[in-house]
Amino acid sequence: MPPTTPIAHSKTAALSRILDVVPRGYVRFTAGVVSSDKVITLANKFHRLYGIGATPAQRLTRKRDGLANALMVIYWPPDTPAAHWLLLATNGAGLEREQLQLVTDKPRLNWLGYELVRHATRGGTRWTWRRPKSEMAEHYLMLQNIAGRRNEQGMSEFLERLARQPGFHGVREQTRALCLSARRLGHSGELPVLYYTQKVSHGERIVLTG
Repeated sequence: MPPTTPIAHSKTAALSRILDVVPRGYVRFTAGVVSSDKVITLANKFHRLYGIGATPAQRLTRKRDGLANALMVIYWPPDTPAAHWLLLATNGAGLEREQLQLVTDKPRLNWLGYELVRHATRGGTRWTWRRPKSEMAEHYLMLQNIAGRRNEQGMSEFLERLARQPGFHGVREQTRALCLSARRLGHSGELPVLYYTQKVSHGERIVLTG
């Protein structure tokens, strides 16, 4: 089988892939934006340099030899002029030319408008995405503004838009807190349903030539 890498056309797919691989040791990263006509070229370059399309067996060999494994997450919505990319790597040699940061460093990894954090669960912690604090402050200010105008329909529509954002644990908990704040501010309308993010495909796979 030829080497491949997925291209995500939705934020949920791109962000979900990161949550899937960070617990597997892909904890170093660098990111950027590339024009649509250079997406494939960049992916092939990263495969040639770092083996982003390597098979599981090839990744085991690289790990045995002390080399880092790498993969590339690409967010490229249809009919857009640019794509956002994230290169993730495990510990090991071979990526010295890249200025890599750790996902545990501060400021936190902030990608596509969301920041990567850990939340406590029974038996340990898990990674999730949440909105940055600055964005949440804006949302609370908007709630107060809408409530001050006694615009019930506007409040319902605003909360519904928030509920349609990717349903990762951190985002969902923030949306729940915003809904409760709307209640305290006097909103009497029905609150939106908060959906969990389901397991999704990481994207459409493209063949790499290296």
